[in-house]
Amino acid sequence: MKEKQTFEIPPEMRDFAEKNVEQTRVAYGQFMEFMSQAMNAWSAPGATENQNFKILQERAMAFAKENAERSFALASEIAQAKNMQEVVTLQSRYVQTQMQTFGIQAQQLSWLMADTLQNMKPGTPKP
Repeated sequence: MKEKQTFEIPPEMRDFAEKNVEQTRVAYGQFMEFMSQAMNAWSAPGATENQNFKILQERAMAFAKENAERSFALASEIAQAKNMQEVVTLQSRYVQTQMQTFGIQAQQLSWLMADTLQNMKPGTPKP
């Protein structure tokens, strides 16, 4: 009978991949910090409309950070996977979870956008 062969990922390759993931995570963190500072510099203080958009902006940035962290976590898990079956399982679970998360995030952002636009209408009481 033919024996089922499995492809084992060498530990050295997993270690190398994990180091690359960590370096990328650090670079991404620096980039996100720069973007956050740039967005804060562009926002003029005071105006209610700006405050409403600032809330929306902050929430979108928080979602981006959360999603990136989940992606880095997946990359770390994949880097430690011992075989291709484990990689496929991790990827499948990640995709399912992220699709649900994206749906919730999109809904929350649409609610925030609707509130922001509603508050911008003339005659609408400002919070």
